[in-house]
Amino acid sequence: MEVFLSLILGYAFGCLNPAAWVGKRNNINLKETGTGNLGATNTTMVLGRKAGAFVLIFDVAKSFLAARLARWLFPQLAVSGMLACIGVILGHCFPVTMHFSGGKGLAAFGGMMLAYNPLVFVIVVLSGIGIMVLLDTGVAAPLLGTVLFPVLAYVFSRDIPTTVCSVIASAIILYTHLENVHQARDHSDIPVQHYFRDFLFKRSKKK
Repeated sequence: MEVFLSLILGYAFGCLNPAAWVGKRNNINLKETGTGNLGATNTTMVLGRKAGAFVLIFDVAKSFLAARLARWLFPQLAVSGMLACIGVILGHCFPVTMHFSGGKGLAAFGGMMLAYNPLVFVIVVLSGIGIMVLLDTGVAAPLLGTVLFPVLAYVFSRDIPTTVCSVIASAIILYTHLENVHQARDHSDIPVQHYFRDFLFKRSKKK
C-alpha cells in the first residue's frame, strides 16, 4: 500500500505544471509555441529567462518536496521518496489534467537526484552541462543523466531497490527524449549555445 500511495502522492505533485500556468498568464499556449514542450527550455525561449528560471526551479522543487513528504509519511518504506519522484516524473510527463500530454520530465528528474543525494545531483548536472557544450546538443545531458544516475545510485547506496527506482526513472526520461535523439541525429535540434544565450541574456517578455 505504501508503494502505491508514494506513487500517487508524487503523481499529484507532478501534475502541477508551472510552464502551463506561465503560458496561460501570458496568453500563450506553450504546447503550440516554440518547441511545443511544457518545460523550462521552451519557456525560456518563448517568454524569457525569468519565466524559464521559475519553471525550472518549480519543477525541481516539486520532486524534491514530494520525496521529503513521502519519506515523512512512509518512513517504513526505504524507497518511498524515490517512488514519489517516479510518480512526479510520470505526472509531469503524462498529467491527467492535460490529457496525459505534459513536459519531458528532465527538471523533475533532477529534483529526484537532488532529493536522493545532493552530490549526485551536482555530479550529473555539471557532467550534463559539460557534455552539452562539448557536443553542442541539448539531448546529450538527459542521455548522460540516464546512464550516470543509476550507476551513481548503486555506487552510493549499494541497494538494489534504490538502484531499480533510478533505472525506472531513467527509462522514463529516455523515452520522453527519443524525439530529441532523432532531432540530434538529423541536426535539427536546438544548439546549446543558442539556448544558453537566451537563458542568460534574453529579457523576459512583457505582455
